Amino acid sequence: MGTEIPGLDGEWALVLGASSGFGEATSLELASLGMHIFGVHLDRKGTLPNVERITGQIRAAGREAVFFNANAADPEKRQEILHEIQTRLQSGGRHGMVRVLLHSLAFGTLKPFVSKSPADVIAKPHMDMTLDVMSNSLVYWVQDLVSRQLMGRGGRIFAMTSAGGARVWASYGAVSAAKAALESHIRQLTLELAPMGITANAIMAGVTDTPALRKIPGSDEMIKLAKRKNPSGRMTTPKDVAEAIGLLSQPKAQWVSGNVICVDGGEFVVD
Repeated sequence: MGTEIPGLDGEWALVLGASSGFGEATSLELASLGMHIFGVHLDRKGTLPNVERITGQIRAAGREAVFFNANAADPEKRQEILHEIQTRLQSGGRHGMVRVLLHSLAFGTLKPFVSKSPADVIAKPHMDMTLDVMSNSLVYWVQDLVSRQLMGRGGRIFAMTSAGGARVWASYGAVSAAKAALESHIRQLTLELAPMGITANAIMAGVTDTPALRKIPGSDEMIKLAKRKNPSGRMTTPKDVAEAIGLLSQPKAQWVSGNVICVDGGEFVVD
């Protein structure tokens, strides 16, 4: 599928949200670069064939694919998954590590803050859930990976943000707040993890036609706008983003940390 890169071959990546969009593309890209993949996803029976296709492609590349169908924001499930990962990586006297963590969880409430109908506005449980899943869960996964000594020097943390963290869109308020918080978490993690040799960056993709985008009211208009304004003449694709993450996962990218990195062909800088 690709060219193995020294320093990545045989290493493990952990992808949260691995069954579609950026998580799927990044899982396949990192596998093509020689990495084995732990994937966490939440799928019902109807979409499981897509998960089987992804794991099949990873294994066809000669890499291992260990996927968990669970809610990545559930504390108990997180501990169960990490216990299985630790058991697998440290069996037989080995001390394997997770080299790359990608946080690509897109599950939140798309409701306005204010409406003429009180039943239509966002409520506290919706707001709390959106921020917990799409931003705070990153911190909890990193805490546990580090405390279990499953990530160390050379580790890479990536979290998917969007222009919505600084801009507004109808019904996007809670997700926008989550993205802004996520970027703040990345900055704090950069400070605290730097002495351990672990980097942290937020990846801001351009408007990308993914299942998550299609759930946003007005997504068709967002797609039209992106096509019109992007100086590269096309929309961003999940593969564009995955390839950038592959580059930043290389050992030579050790000094890149604490950033919001745009992967959008120049879309964000155009008014």
